[in-house]
Amino acid sequence: MMRQIALYGKGGIGKSTTSANLSAAFAEKGYTVMQIGCDPKRDSTRMLMQGEMIPTVMDEVREHGDREITADEVVFTGYRGISCVEAGGPEPGIGCAGRGIIATFSLLERLNVLAADIIVYDVLGDVVCGGFAMPMRKGYAEEIYLVTSGELMSLYAANNICKAIERLACNTTPRCHLGGIICNARGLLREEELVGEFAEKVGSRLVAFIPRSDIVQEAELNRKTVIEYAPASDQAGRYRFLSEQILNTGDFCIPTPLSMQELEDLGISYRS
Repeated sequence: MMRQIALYGKGGIGKSTTSANLSAAFAEKGYTVMQIGCDPKRDSTRMLMQGEMIPTVMDEVREHGDREITADEVVFTGYRGISCVEAGGPEPGIGCAGRGIIATFSLLERLNVLAADIIVYDVLGDVVCGGFAMPMRKGYAEEIYLVTSGELMSLYAANNICKAIERLACNTTPRCHLGGIICNARGLLREEELVGEFAEKVGSRLVAFIPRSDIVQEAELNRKTVIEYAPASDQAGRYRFLSEQILNTGDFCIPTPLSMQELEDLGISYRS
């Protein structure tokens, strides 16, 4: 049975790094994996592709117009055979970035390439417009995981995604559910406790705590995931643990998002 997993999170929170290492960990276990970058920055799959920025679906659409696009023009093979796709976006200052995601899913369905043991969708979570919500709204991603730190704006973005899941959960077939919260730490005081309590308050759980580590930057400078660059490191072990938690989970929920006041009060309680 195919698992379709979406990671949402605030821009710059390390969502793409987490997604790429998660995909690498799944592939290491012998699963066939596809990762789809749903962010206009188009860098979701870069570390799976030895640093290469692959052509995006929107690049191909702009370049070739109505000409029939083939699978090998938008699906590329990366680390351990992972299929890599980047949605891309409009030219800067022109158009809606969410439309790139809509165009991507339409094309991938037409090409019949949405097939793997596990599909990982890496989705921007600052703004959940119609396009960015598409993996949830159209039932592509049945399992949603939120990547956040203990910073207020990161939790705010995660809470907004909870609102989207709550609204959309009853309107999609199959229904999307929240699988849990991933803490990609920034080194704040009592950060794991704070994110864990946030997870509990929205009715979910802390899936994994990923500490801040210089080895992540080292790996990326070498154009690799941590899993590939430093497979014996503690950080690689953290990503493997995350993959196991996701593979073995059966604990999904429709979240209950917090009010802004509740969110602020939670943050203040860990700073006093």
